[in-house]
Order: sequence, then C-alpha cells, then structure tokens
Amino acid sequence: MSTITRPRTPLLTALRGQLEHSRDARSTRKALQRELATFTSQSDLDDLYAILDRHTEEETAHIRRILARRAA
Repeated sequence: MSTITRPRTPLLTALRGQLEHSRDARSTRKALQRELATFTSQSDLDDLYAILDRHTEEETAHIRRILARRAA
C-alpha cells in the first residue's frame, strides 16, 4: 500500500500546532473542572476561596469562572 505525502508548509505546520494546543488546553480545562467538582461542602469551598484570595485575580480568574458557573 502506498501513501502520498504532502509537503509541509509553514502555514499547515502552524495550523497543526494550534490544533494540538487547543486540544491540550481543552483537556486541561476538563481536568480542572473535574477536580473542582470534588469541592462540594461549604467548608471545602471556603477553604478553596481562601486559597484563591492569596493570589491575584488574573491568576485565579479561570477557576473563579468555573466555580461561578457551577454555583449558578
């Protein structure tokens, strides 16, 4: 069986890299959502928010958005 290979252009290489990065980022977000879902009691959430308060809004914005969506 013979396969035809196409030359890799810089654009195609960049697009493949972006796709791989998007897949990795999605996987990371899903893992974070699963982990945050384990914080179920008010005590757990209070502890988590205390930890988040020690960091900048920029550093914690993504986690806070996930928690806010979950609370809604």
